[in-house]
Amino acid sequence: MTGQAYTGDVQVGGPADVRELPGLTIRKLAVSEMANNVYLLTSTATGESLLVDAAAEPAALLELIGDADVRTVVTTHGHWDHHRALPEVVRATGADTVAHPADAADLPVPVTRPVQHGDTVPVGDQLLEVVHLRGHTPGSIALVWRGPAGAGTHVFTGDSLFPGGVGNTRSDAARFTSLVDDVESRLFGELPDDTWVYPGHGADTTIGAERPNLPEWRARGW
Repeated sequence: MTGQAYTGDVQVGGPADVRELPGLTIRKLAVSEMANNVYLLTSTATGESLLVDAAAEPAALLELIGDADVRTVVTTHGHWDHHRALPEVVRATGADTVAHPADAADLPVPVTRPVQHGDTVPVGDQLLEVVHLRGHTPGSIALVWRGPAGAGTHVFTGDSLFPGGVGNTRSDAARFTSLVDDVESRLFGELPDDTWVYPGHGADTTIGAERPNLPEWRARGW
C-alpha cells in the first residue's frame, strides 16, 4: 500500500496529515476544543472533493479546502461538535449536504441528500458506501472506500468506532447493544483486517487491531 508516511496523528492548531493513495487523497485535520477530526477526500482523477464533518473553525476548514472542488459535505451524525462550521463551509462551496434522515433535524442547515444504509456517495470517480451504525445517535453513519489495487479499504467511522471501543452510548444498555451489534456485523463482519479506520476524534486504527477486543467491549458494556 502506498502513503506509508501518513500516521493520522494530528494536533489541534497543527497541519493536516496527507495520505496519497491510488484514486484518492485523504487530508486529516484536527479542530476545536473537542479535537474533532475533519477529512478532505479528493479524487486524483477528477479533482472533485468531499468533506467529512465540517466540525468547527470554519476559517481553518476553508484553508484546508483551498481551491479544492468540494461538491459534498457528509455529516456522520447530529452531535453539535461535528457540524458547527457546516453553514460557513456550505455557503463558501455550494456543496450538497449529506446525512442520515434520523439525525438531519439536528444539523444547522438542510440536508440536501439524505442517505440510508447501503447507499453510495461519489467523490469524483470514487464511491463511498454508507453504513448505518445505530446507537451513538439514531442516524450515525460510516463511509467505506474500497480503493483500487494497492489502495486498500478505508472507513470513516465518525463517533461509532475508535481505538479501544465503540462510541459513547451514555450508559444506555439498549443503545450500546445496538451499536456494538452494528459495528460487529456491518464493519467487522464485512471489512478485512487491514482496513484503515479514521474516527471522529483522536488516532486512527485498523479493523484488525480492534476486532479481537470485541468480547471485552461487550463484557464491560461500553
